[in-house]
Amino acid sequence: NDSGDMNSSNTKCSDRTEFNLVQVNGTWTRHAAQCQDKEGKLSDAKIYENKSDQGVSWTVVSPVVFTYRVIQCKDLLDPRNDTLLRGHTEDQELKGTTSNSEPVKRFVVIDKTVHELYGSKVSQYFDAKGVIYKILPLPTTEENKNMELVTKILEEVHHFGIDRRSEPIIALGGGVCLDVVGLAASLYRRRTPYVRVPTTLLSYIDASVGAKTGVNFGGGKNKLGSYVPPVATFLDSSFFQTLPLRQISNGLAEMLKMALMKHRGLFELLEVNGRKMLHAKLQPSETCGGSAQEDVAAASMRIATETMLEELAPNLWEDDLDRLVDFGHIISPELEMTTQRVLPALLHGEAVSIDMSFMVYVAHEKGLLTTQEKSRIIQCMLGMELPVWHQECSLVLVQKSFRERLRHSAGSLRMPLPTGLGRAEIFHDMIEDDVIYQAFQKWTEELSTFA
Repeated sequence: NDSGDMNSSNTKCSDRTEFNLVQVNGTWTRHAAQCQDKEGKLSDAKIYENKSDQGVSWTVVSPVVFTYRVIQCKDLLDPRNDTLLRGHTEDQELKGTTSNSEPVKRFVVIDKTVHELYGSKVSQYFDAKGVIYKILPLPTTEENKNMELVTKILEEVHHFGIDRRSEPIIALGGGVCLDVVGLAASLYRRRTPYVRVPTTLLSYIDASVGAKTGVNFGGGKNKLGSYVPPVATFLDSSFFQTLPLRQISNGLAEMLKMALMKHRGLFELLEVNGRKMLHAKLQPSETCGGSAQEDVAAASMRIATETMLEELAPNLWEDDLDRLVDFGHIISPELEMTTQRVLPALLHGEAVSIDMSFMVYVAHEKGLLTTQEKSRIIQCMLGMELPVWHQECSLVLVQKSFRERLRHSAGSLRMPLPTGLGRAEIFHDMIEDDVIYQAFQKWTEELSTFA
């Protein structure tokens, strides 16, 4: 029997043939992988052919590579700065586009509030550059984050007309704006390049540097979407000057997430300087104005971006469900949707903060954090004026969120938890009921007065 199985296995193996794909004079042809001497352009894709009694089957392996740029810049809307217009191109590509006699066109989708603040500057920028442009202000709020908004953008883009290869759509606004425009761009002519310009701290750190796009659907957050990164993201912190402090605090939650998961130095920067950075709206300090030394705000934003890219770049399509960046996102989706119905609603970063606060208590209950570490984290949150407890975050909601997590994560909890300041592990087994209960009781006893 053993030898029969072995022979059967060998027979199956011998029926599988690997082919490379080579292009000569515009035509692709397949060649057996052992033939290495073929001239022409070799593709990274492969075709595997299997023959059996049932017929022939082909397996195509075609790597998809996305290249996108994330650029920190100053004075993005200054006409002397070419970044908004040309920053998505490489230098060699830029030479080709500047000599083109065709007029440059840009379609800009801008959040309605951002348009009131910066719309005239955007117009002045493109006027000074001699660009033919269309600015579409839209109310990009969580309540309006739906396919109707996507369709509105697509209709306007279609009417305006753009070259889908050389004229990227520009999204200027917060996370909702970036998500909605990204989805519209991914649909228009199957994929049109787009540029992200985040105007909130939350979107600067989180939504702008990854590949996810989406809208809400069927009562759930981001149930419709795609994984298509922008060709470029331009990060200009000067937009924060016009944000209310609550929005700054909201973004600091995502920065703290990255600090707790993987960068003790960033945590210590936030611990010492969080409140000061919040009230300065992360603008450059006067003392560092002319010096080459990086101030704490710039350092914090740089580290947050670097650590986020480290986690996202190898897993852009989330094929690997073990993701440190999911910290703070176990309970928060359910909590955020619940408070939409029971006003006042929580902002995304605030819901993330409450989630992280509870998980810190879970980590402490499991013996992963010391009492001192737990206290330092909570004090850091309070220093940045982040919520640490909420009456709508009940034990029932927590348990429901854990069950949902299991259902959507291939039967494993995959829960990131801090195991110290600036380090973490992902836990796959369901957390014991008594650990959750004890953590919840202590969390409520110690922090409900801060609600």
